Amino acid sequence: MAAGSPGLLARGYFWLKPCLPRRLRFALRKSLAHRIARKSRCSWPINEAAGDAPQGWQGWPGSKEFAFVLTHDVESSAGIGKALDLAKLEQSLGLRSSFNFIPEGTYEDPVFLREWLDAHNFEIGVHDLNHDGHLYSSKQGFEIKSKRINHYLGQWGAVGFRSAFMLRQLDWIHELDVLYDASTFDTDPFEPQPNGAHTIFPFLVKSESSGSGDGYVELPYTLPQDSTLFLLLGEQSIEVWKSKLEWIAKRGGLALINIHPDYIDFSGSGSPTTYPVNHVREFLQHLCDSYQGRFWNPLAREISAWFRKEGCKLQDSAEPAC
Repeated sequence: MAAGSPGLLARGYFWLKPCLPRRLRFALRKSLAHRIARKSRCSWPINEAAGDAPQGWQGWPGSKEFAFVLTHDVESSAGIGKALDLAKLEQSLGLRSSFNFIPEGTYEDPVFLREWLDAHNFEIGVHDLNHDGHLYSSKQGFEIKSKRINHYLGQWGAVGFRSAFMLRQLDWIHELDVLYDASTFDTDPFEPQPNGAHTIFPFLVKSESSGSGDGYVELPYTLPQDSTLFLLLGEQSIEVWKSKLEWIAKRGGLALINIHPDYIDFSGSGSPTTYPVNHVREFLQHLCDSYQGRFWNPLAREISAWFRKEGCKLQDSAEPAC
């Protein structure tokens, strides 16, 4: 199970980040990403050890081969402006997704957008609090911030959470009023806390004081993030997504993806900090065409509710198997 804290280098980066020009930060991350990719080629984008099904696993509802969950972290006002276009693209293919918004970040609460998404059967989640990399700087500080996060969870009718930069202290998240967290991954060496959950299945995180079945569901993302693939590594096609999806489907796992509307180019401007919307469209069309009738596309809250009810009957364990 993913655990631990970000290292000193990562913590230092988040303190210096506001002082570093965006272009410099981007160049440094690109250079580092290519080195990491070379060193991690045996465990990313596929970590074979993560493909084992939990003990006693009975499969997905409706005898579907695998589950496909779409999530989006909206990180800026640019992302707010593109979220509706992304939702309509998914809607045109019969897909649904979760959009995670930052409560106290650089943009105002997008009330109209949230209302539209809710009315059209999309999901709203909470993405961190300030998105500054300091959520887990201290336990005392987190306890204070958790009250603010819980306020927004209640106000937005949300049951899901994801930390900024995939930072995490899974035992602290019990302070949040959530059904699920989505701050982990099966394998992603590019994140500040690169230790993964080593599974492509949901699992239950129980507190030391909880009884059997209590706790929250952890939903690891299992497809590489769009920003990593297209912006940092400069991939020009969706082949990595396609090959990883095929691998997950063969193992009957959870294919969960995190796509940021902020980084999608809907206009064809060719900005170095965005990638063509056709990458998303092509991948989702590939999913619908190649796996038609073979996958379950629940919202994150739906798969979590199902897992709490059915999946966690597998065994009484705090390990990723359940």
